[in-house]
Amino acid sequence: MFEIKVVSNTPLSSVDDIDEVALRFLSDVGYLPKGYDPKSGNVSVTESIPYRLFMEFFLRRTDHAWTVEELAAVLDTTKPTVYRHINKLKAMDILESLDVERDGQTRKGYRIRYGDLEKAWSFTEANVDMALKNYRTTVRHLQRLSWEGER
Repeated sequence: MFEIKVVSNTPLSSVDDIDEVALRFLSDVGYLPKGYDPKSGNVSVTESIPYRLFMEFFLRRTDHAWTVEELAAVLDTTKPTVYRHINKLKAMDILESLDVERDGQTRKGYRIRYGDLEKAWSFTEANVDMALKNYRTTVRHLQRLSWEGER
C-alpha cells in the first residue's frame, strides 16, 4: 500500500544545514510526525531512532543493504521498532528490499531504492500522480452520481 502525506511546502534548496532540511522534509512527508517527541530518552529528534535510521543508515550508506537485525543492534532497539519505521519508508516506495548474505545465511536487507534518493523519489512521485488521478476519477463519478440524484 502506498502512503505519503502531501502538504504545501517551500523548497528547502536555500537551507545548507542537512539536519534542518531532513527534519522538515521527513516531517512534511509524514515519516516523522509534526512535533515528534522521541520516546527512547533521546534529547533531540536528530538522535531518535527513525531519524538515525533514515540519515545514518539509509541516506549516508546507500551502497549497503541493512538487515533488520543489524539495524536493531546498532540502534539499540527492538526489531518491531525498526520494522515500524522501515514500513513507513516502504509505504512511500523509497526503500527496496534485497537478499543479502550475512554469516552464511541469506536474509532480507533494505536500502534506498537504487542507492539514490532522487531516483527513489521518482517512484514516490509516480505513485502520487496515480493516486491523484484515481481521486480525480472518483470525484467525477461522485459528481455524476450527485447530478443523477437531483433528477
